[in-house]
Amino acid sequence: MGALTAALALALAATGCGGADPGGTPGGSAAAPKATAARTAPVPDRVEPLAAPAAPRLPVTVPSADGRKVTVGSAERIVPLSGSLNEIVFTLGLGDRVVARDITATFEQAAELPVVTRAHDVSAESVLSLRPTLVLAESTTGPAEAVAQIRDAGVPLVVVEPAKELADVGTRIDAVAAALGVPGSGTALRERTQERIDAVRKGIPAGTEKPRVAFLYVRGSAAVYLLGGAASGASSLLEAAGAVDAGKESGLTKDFTPITSEALAQAAPDALLVMSKGLTSVGGVDGLVGIPGVAETPAGAARRVVAVDDGVLLNYGPRTDRVLASLVDQLYGEAK
Repeated sequence: MGALTAALALALAATGCGGADPGGTPGGSAAAPKATAARTAPVPDRVEPLAAPAAPRLPVTVPSADGRKVTVGSAERIVPLSGSLNEIVFTLGLGDRVVARDITATFEQAAELPVVTRAHDVSAESVLSLRPTLVLAESTTGPAEAVAQIRDAGVPLVVVEPAKELADVGTRIDAVAAALGVPGSGTALRERTQERIDAVRKGIPAGTEKPRVAFLYVRGSAAVYLLGGAASGASSLLEAAGAVDAGKESGLTKDFTPITSEALAQAAPDALLVMSKGLTSVGGVDGLVGIPGVAETPAGAARRVVAVDDGVLLNYGPRTDRVLASLVDQLYGEAK
């Protein structure tokens, strides 16, 4: 979710709460999405740990995405500084060793853990007070001073590249598993996840035109209304679901651009993809369609909205197959 860092920080600063916390012809000639009214993706807010997780074999020395080599001697007290990293650790079967979470780690197993970072705003003091033996971060984690403070305290800190596309799923799982001293579990989880993703993709209806889908990042209480482009993080997921990223296809090369009537008209989406909390924040489908320019798109006119839970949509991790399955179901419905 690296591309959403700035947007999340802005939304959280304004609200003080969590969250995160060539295609079909415009006008509906593409495969008509099923979601004429948005419904939250049927993705249970739980992770599914490996049936037979391995115990860590440490110490290990692993490469960190910041160019360092880090030696990990213990995985007894783990602090993952993003929701996605929390998810991977728990799914590897080591959730009982996790002592803190990012606010975006909303799945049930992590719900009672203390929050030490909010959309990459890390509290070094809170992290260190938990006496971690390993901290997992992403290259977008910050502020840099907090990361340096944790490292200067002598805590092994391994940086993992943020997720940007479907191809990152296996790479991130392997990187986290290596740092935890469970490479075999990493291989098992990577293979399980890929098999499930492949199975979902086989279920995409053949012979239908690709629906154009625009990813909108909205936070009504913070007045954040953004249209995703090629670097938003959603393109790979939409393409895997047999759709066209309308923002990317319209020529938006960056991550996000403010929503305007002109930008939406150029994108001409058949459906709109949003995060569930974002949809709630603007007053549901009625509020979303009320954003200037949305009602004039084929998607807005037909009220075709696909909603997926904030905590899993762009994680590109062990639950990506469920997200993809939900997208396919909501986009194609009975056409499957």
